[in-house]
Amino acid sequence: MIAGASSIYLDNNASTQPLPEVVDTVSRVMRDSFGNPGSRHAAGRRARQVLEDSREKMAEILGALPEEVVFTGGGTEAINLALFGLAAGRKGVIATTAGEHPATSEALGVLQKRGWRRHVLSLDSEGLISRSSIDAAAWNEIQLVTVILAHNEVGVIQDIAPLVDVCSRDGIPLHLDAVQAVGKIPVNFHAMGATTLALGAHKFHGPRGVGALLVKKGFTLPPLLVGGHQERGRRPGTEPVALIAGMAKALEMWHQSAADRTQQLTQLRNRLQAGLSESCRPVVINGSQAQRLPNTLNIAFPGCDGDALLVNLDLEGVCCSIGSACSSGSSEPAPVLVAMGCRPEVYKSSLRFSVSILNTMEEIDLAIDKVARVVARLRGHA
Repeated sequence: MIAGASSIYLDNNASTQPLPEVVDTVSRVMRDSFGNPGSRHAAGRRARQVLEDSREKMAEILGALPEEVVFTGGGTEAINLALFGLAAGRKGVIATTAGEHPATSEALGVLQKRGWRRHVLSLDSEGLISRSSIDAAAWNEIQLVTVILAHNEVGVIQDIAPLVDVCSRDGIPLHLDAVQAVGKIPVNFHAMGATTLALGAHKFHGPRGVGALLVKKGFTLPPLLVGGHQERGRRPGTEPVALIAGMAKALEMWHQSAADRTQQLTQLRNRLQAGLSESCRPVVINGSQAQRLPNTLNIAFPGCDGDALLVNLDLEGVCCSIGSACSSGSSEPAPVLVAMGCRPEVYKSSLRFSVSILNTMEEIDLAIDKVARVVARLRGHA
């Protein structure tokens, strides 16, 4: 149960509640290690120690070197830093998919105005990059590849091995948007073979306002901002040590209980999926045959309107979404569902439910009942 909440919170891909241990860590570090980590005195050294301990802890869990970890203000900044940095000083073709997060797609739009071209790798009906589109791409023209590792809307985990093979063969930088993956599934930066990898703390019960970009050793990225030499000159600005410590604590807590969390989340998600499939027929589970994040369910209720579902469920005390919170003001269908070839009656009636370890089976059963009533009412059956 979400602390202090009267609603059933099933929108954890948008943001998770920081765990009590994380809040305690942030509070303690703000109190005891408040100095500027760049200052050359005792208070500064205490803050610097916390900062570097957090960096080392995260690097170890994520299969990276400490010097490859660049702290940012969140996942969006990490993605922007990677894409604008990898594209700096050159032009060419960027390979990506039609279902990327707005932080990626809008950054690519800026790069297109600067002379870059976008090559879209097609998705199959389950949201996976089709092998034929990889084989057919003009790799002699492609200068950069960016792909979302675990999709924020449908939860599908991308098979990146074919892309890694091509990028390694041709020396093409590969960026991974792992914002929804880190803290939910194992992520090993070196084993994956990516050039850069973005993450955000608030997706795995850490604080908002902090994230990181992993940058492969030997690659130099020009900073987005100017004004300081922090983070080895890659991200100027005094590091938010308390938030970084909270992020490291949240990742450490996931790492220590990853198998149990995966089992718990899968049971919650599967119960929700089974219950809605039974009580709200007909439904369509988007991406159901692909490997998915254990906590994510994207489900369509043909005959209903997604916006109407969202409003009515909010009134019933069920928090969910119709897609990325970063594009919640848009009435356009989720690009990933269109790219997967979903019919209009499917993508127009799809909702995303994303559970967390703070949810209970009792909440799931209550949510099933509430959703079923709303769907029946909107279909005119009530």
